[in-house]
Amino acid sequence: MLFNSVGFLIFLPIVFCLYWFVFNKKFQHQNRLLLLASFYFYACWDWRFLFLLMFSIGLDYVSGIKIENSKNKREATFWLTLSIVINLGFLGFFKYYNFFVGSFSDLLNGFGFKVNVWLLHIILPVGISFYTFHGLSYVIDVYKKRIKAERNFTDYAVFVSYFPLLVAGPIERATHLLPQIQKERIFNYEQAVDGMRQILWGFFKKMVIADNCAPLVNEIFNNYHTESPGNLVIGAVLFAFQIYGDFSGYSDIALGVSRLFGIELLKNFAFPYFSRDIAEFWRRWHISLSSWFRDYLYIPLGGSKGGLSMKIRNTFIIFLVSGFWHGANWTFIVWGGLNALYFLPLLITNKNRQNLEVAAQGKWLPSFKECFQILITFSVTCIAWIFFRAESVSVACQYIKRIFSSELFSVPHSLPLKAFGLIGFMLVVEWINRERFHGLEIKRFSPWIRRSFYIIVIFIVLRYANFGNNAFIYFQF
Repeated sequence: MLFNSVGFLIFLPIVFCLYWFVFNKKFQHQNRLLLLASFYFYACWDWRFLFLLMFSIGLDYVSGIKIENSKNKREATFWLTLSIVINLGFLGFFKYYNFFVGSFSDLLNGFGFKVNVWLLHIILPVGISFYTFHGLSYVIDVYKKRIKAERNFTDYAVFVSYFPLLVAGPIERATHLLPQIQKERIFNYEQAVDGMRQILWGFFKKMVIADNCAPLVNEIFNNYHTESPGNLVIGAVLFAFQIYGDFSGYSDIALGVSRLFGIELLKNFAFPYFSRDIAEFWRRWHISLSSWFRDYLYIPLGGSKGGLSMKIRNTFIIFLVSGFWHGANWTFIVWGGLNALYFLPLLITNKNRQNLEVAAQGKWLPSFKECFQILITFSVTCIAWIFFRAESVSVACQYIKRIFSSELFSVPHSLPLKAFGLIGFMLVVEWINRERFHGLEIKRFSPWIRRSFYIIVIFIVLRYANFGNNAFIYFQF
């Protein structure tokens, strides 16, 4: 079920009313309702993979208890290893089988050995990368004694399958979400109203920004060999805003929907395109995934405690794994490696934590230096996004090669003024509210100005939104 579908517009009010008006006497009943609603939400995609989700939930639930009840470290390690191997085994089979087999075949063919490989027509279960990471973080936290194993199966199942975050995150931690599931929720009007504002801004970014950029991006990337360098630059810039609008829009809707049920999810985006260096960008983009890799991979590898060579090694591992997490294609791995290269100068000069506060904090406008830093960071990010969007590494290289030709500074054949006008509106709104929780958290203005502005945003959504039920990009990951 898509957030931007008629089905969800019917589903959400029904669950909301049952949650607060029928099952509000006991939070355990609300949890059972959330679990049933989440399973139904997931089954609307493909009911066959619901059993895989249930198996993953059961595996990690039992593993957590077994780890906690273990008589010694060896037994606990056995159950942790079993859970990790099975979870990653399923993820590897559904997501990476064809990639590894195909790459092995290409390697042998490169040495002159002709082999016929057995590729499978595997359908990737939606959300498997997200709920697998939910389960892994849980069993690791139990093993590390950061949390107690959850004995209530319904509570644990809701933690993994909670429908706002089930298919595209944010990637939650048991230490943050489970305590909210285990206690009574009281309806908070202000929280719910602000959740509605966040949902509205999410729909704006998805249906107005991302879905209007998508056809323009597809046209340019599909015909990159005949497009002018100016148009190729426009294509790269539009894709940067398409993927931002698509994924951060989803996250805003997910967080806003969850707030309607009195549950706060982890913030996943913090206005990343206002970053002044690539380290700041990665602290603001897909925050839940970046922090997951930091806590469960970077720190166990040694983090920043070792010498410079260890820091560089661990940084490259994190970015390459992050790229591979996104998909079974060399384009994602190159995208991750390119970001690691961007990060390298900051790491070597020990300046990777120099921009911890938001740009131009407490001011209306940034300085000239900040403008230059933001522009450079956005530009190199756009180059990396070309690898993320292209069908292959060779296509991405040709795309970039054509950009940096002698015609780079020529006037593009056409300018998508409507798309850039809508993007400009989004940037102005987010710049004004960059120190807030989300783009429509407007507190500094009087009520009538705020209400008038919300009406304007609703009008823009109704006027310019693409109502084609377009899927979210991150569902494929």
